[in-house]
Amino acid sequence: MVLEKMEMFLDNLQPMDLMRSEKMSFVQLIIPAESAHRAISYLGELGLLQFRDLNADKSPFQRTFVNQVKRCGEMSRKLRFFKDQINKAGLLSSAHPVIEPDVELEELEIQLGEHEHELIEMNSNSEKLQQSYNELLEFKMVLQKAVGFLVSSNSHAVAEETELNENVYSNDDYGETTSFLEKELRSVPSNQSGLRFISGIIPRSKVLRFERMLFRATRGNMLFNQAPADEEIMDPVSTEMVEKTVFVVFFSGEQARTKILKICEAFGANCYPVPEDITKQRQITREVLSRLSELEATLDAGIRHRNKALASIGYQLTKWMNMVKREKAVYDTLNMLNFDVTKKCLVGEGWCPSFAKAQIQETLQRATFDSNSQVGIIFHVMDALESPPTYFRTNRFTNAFQEIVDAYGVARYEEANPAVYTVVTFPFLFAVMFGDWGHGICLLMGALILIARESKLSSQKLGSFMEMLFGGRYVLLLMALFSIYCGLIYNEFFSVPFHIFGGSAYKCRDTTCSDAHIAGLMKYRDPYPFGVDPSWRGSRSELPFLNSLKMKMSILLGVAQMNLGIILSYFNARFFGNSLDIRYQFVPQIIFLNCLFGYLSLLIIIKWCSGSQADLYHVMIYMFLSPTDDLGENQLFWGQRPLQILLLLLALIAVPWMLLPKPFILKKLHTERFQGRTYGILGTSEMDLDMEPGSARSHHDDFNFSEVFVHQMIHSIEFVLGAVSNTASYLRLWALSLAHSELSTVFYEKVLLLAWGYDNIIIRLVGLAVFAFATAFILLMMETLSAFLHALRLHWVEFQNKFYHGDGYKFKPFSFASTTEDD
Repeated sequence: MVLEKMEMFLDNLQPMDLMRSEKMSFVQLIIPAESAHRAISYLGELGLLQFRDLNADKSPFQRTFVNQVKRCGEMSRKLRFFKDQINKAGLLSSAHPVIEPDVELEELEIQLGEHEHELIEMNSNSEKLQQSYNELLEFKMVLQKAVGFLVSSNSHAVAEETELNENVYSNDDYGETTSFLEKELRSVPSNQSGLRFISGIIPRSKVLRFERMLFRATRGNMLFNQAPADEEIMDPVSTEMVEKTVFVVFFSGEQARTKILKICEAFGANCYPVPEDITKQRQITREVLSRLSELEATLDAGIRHRNKALASIGYQLTKWMNMVKREKAVYDTLNMLNFDVTKKCLVGEGWCPSFAKAQIQETLQRATFDSNSQVGIIFHVMDALESPPTYFRTNRFTNAFQEIVDAYGVARYEEANPAVYTVVTFPFLFAVMFGDWGHGICLLMGALILIARESKLSSQKLGSFMEMLFGGRYVLLLMALFSIYCGLIYNEFFSVPFHIFGGSAYKCRDTTCSDAHIAGLMKYRDPYPFGVDPSWRGSRSELPFLNSLKMKMSILLGVAQMNLGIILSYFNARFFGNSLDIRYQFVPQIIFLNCLFGYLSLLIIIKWCSGSQADLYHVMIYMFLSPTDDLGENQLFWGQRPLQILLLLLALIAVPWMLLPKPFILKKLHTERFQGRTYGILGTSEMDLDMEPGSARSHHDDFNFSEVFVHQMIHSIEFVLGAVSNTASYLRLWALSLAHSELSTVFYEKVLLLAWGYDNIIIRLVGLAVFAFATAFILLMMETLSAFLHALRLHWVEFQNKFYHGDGYKFKPFSFASTTEDD
């Protein structure tokens, strides 16, 4: 009677939005070809329909709209090219494009082709002009630097009329600038026996290797002079500024000349002719300078024209990129659809939330009207054999907690969602390990800054770490608030206790015990109203007291959370109508856990309330070793020994209760089904063995009893051993809390107070800086990360393995919004 009333009460409860995933419907769309593109576009704007790929057996090149996808890919390449050019030019593409009339995809394709051709041509001309400018600039610097070398070696020169004939030209396309020099060379007779020289310019990074190679090639029969160039020269390809060095090599002989030329070519050195005659030098220098000024003007005009063209593209670049992305997404989705027999309609299938069916139908009707189609789009719900996707409607606050759960595994369709409880339990367990209200205030300030700048930061491109931090800003907020709460309970502000809620309950026995420990204190009034009494700090009993408190509290929290997980497994089994899991899984599990560790939690509470000195270790150990022995001074209440015997028997009974009945009942139901005696059971979930978690069966007719029994045995052993190991795992709450507290104390006493003990402002400032650094980077960063990961482990392993399967798959609707975010 009581169970029936409880079930009626539970049935009448309103379902929570986040407790179970949205109900999904499997739908089919039959779309006329003329309205297919518009219909898919409208559905992308709506973002509530996930299409199935009906052409999964075909390669991308065998699909219907492969040419349109290729065209979109080519346009994307051109747009990326424009974006790279705009970034190289140092221009900014407009985030808010100028509003202009929409263009069709074909028109945009033509425009992009014209812009690309124009830009490529401008880049080519600019590179040629820059190359010529670089050559003239290098020639000018060679003329300026080489004069000194030639003047100093003038006494070693042979006849003046032979000098220009020996100069070397490595740039055949020099143009009009070298015309005067060539005329001079042709008019002077050759002398093959005198001292010669080669002048040129080379990147500074290659000078040492270049000189060493020349020395080895000529066997030391050369003189190498060098001087750094006054200006850096821009590489026309990489647009980087390169430092160069001017060199002059003096040598003798045609063989040496040939070797030096080859080495210059190999090292990328540019050689230029330098006459020894001062008149000719001045004439060539004037000619070079005039050409440089002309090229500078031409280059500036070309850059201005190119930047103007890039700026006009930049105004519409964002709009064009979004348009091409959308079109490509539409055609990729159309490739997932099939043509019907008449080749006039496209057939698509997919999943949508049940609440969105009306919106989708309205959207399809609008697409039919806007495309002037004479035939409407057919939309109807179908039965599906596969499991539906999982979809939770989250907001900015709950999304981060849902992501924490999904990182472990996406929930099975309509199973209980741990994120509902994670919203509270995750930051609370973090705070139990991180409890310090001073550190909590620091975290709170960081979280509030992120939340206050939410609108600004959400539109910016953040780094990986900042993006993760910003995404979990509300998790950080709750972690900070719970840390402040737990810090007030622990009475720790950067490890320092405060009398916030009144005076201490203890005082000195006499006037001489101001520095005495707890032995010299006496309790003279009611306990401290909230949290730990400040007088415990610094006493001899501080560590044993806090260790005992935090260890017992960790066990209580762990047993409570594991019980919550088992209770959620009951609600899962009840929701799916699986009475076998309730009778032979939930009941023995709740009995086993609470007969052992639930009883331990009860003893802890009774000991706290009664002030007893009983040894709980002794009680729990001898509950197994000698359950009938007298408890003596460890007895906490009347009837404890027979209760312990009863609980021990129930725990022992619960193990075979979990292991044996369920496989044999499943075998019996399977046998009866094929004997035709209990057709009425076929509709129940007990016979739907595919719904059994981890079942070895994929069909009803290939039931394997040994596999089912082994699976149940593994599940039972895992729970029994896990009940012990998981309870012990919650002791990490105590360990990390103690470590955080002790680290804070060390930094406060051994750094800050020690430095403050010196009457020197510099030592005090250094101590304060070290304390601030240790607090920020060790306690606020490393300890936060450590406590976060341990809280994550407690939820994924100790809590969720009691009820959560996590073998579902996410609902990923076709949506332009998600397409833009992903790119």
